[in-house]
Amino acid sequence: MGFLKSFFGGKDESPEEKKEREDARNFDVLKTDGVHSLRMGRGEHAVMCFTKALEIKDDLETRDYLSQAFIRCDKLPEARKQLEILAEAEPDNVRILLVMARVDYMMEDYAAMAMVCEKATLIDNENAEVMFLYARAMKGQHDLVNAVAMYTKAIMLNEHFADAYLERGRLLLEMGDVEGAEEDANLLVEAAPDAEEVLLFKAEVLVAQKRQSEAIAVYDKAIEGNPFCVAALKGRGALRLAIGDKEGAESDMRQLLEVDPAALDHINGQFEG
Repeated sequence: MGFLKSFFGGKDESPEEKKEREDARNFDVLKTDGVHSLRMGRGEHAVMCFTKALEIKDDLETRDYLSQAFIRCDKLPEARKQLEILAEAEPDNVRILLVMARVDYMMEDYAAMAMVCEKATLIDNENAEVMFLYARAMKGQHDLVNAVAMYTKAIMLNEHFADAYLERGRLLLEMGDVEGAEEDANLLVEAAPDAEEVLLFKAEVLVAQKRQSEAIAVYDKAIEGNPFCVAALKGRGALRLAIGDKEGAESDMRQLLEVDPAALDHINGQFEG
């Protein structure tokens, strides 16, 4: 081999070059294995692979994957540290800030979430997702009026933003604005008449308006779509009891007990929530 290298003008590989080549190969193997593990739902193994890969070479894409793996493993503070490094490296990348805000939301750190959303608005103030998350942060800090305003901005930027309508409507109902909540409920029912969350919200609005029979009919539809819907069974049972339908209320209680025995923990012997 030495003769051939000499004949063709080649040269022996130095120890430094050999290590560099091996490091590059090991990095690629670890990163590829980590991505495969992440896609297969093996979060812990993915974390190990990406961590070892980063010990060989700092790579932003690998850090991004590592943050996803940490989130998959419910290691949210660790995920946020990786996202902070990414945000520092790419300060104008709104996607990174959105992921960071979602991690803050899962950790219920609404002050940090609001700061991240504020940064995101300075980069892109026409991003409906940014406004939606900002609204969640404000709601988490009990700034309800501004939360409604931010939900409204998100809807103005994306008129088909169902989650924004749903969360704004529920917040309006919580604040006592039943009329405003009804408007959002009606829009959602028109757009997604069979969606379970929409039906439950519509029933809540009808209950607030003391329209029990109509609310029961909506709960009926929700249970028809999902016989295991605990919230609908609880709601319908309570309404049936309120209007004197004890047989119907007991039927719902028995069905609820079959579906989720723990759901009755906060209900007394007279089936009152």
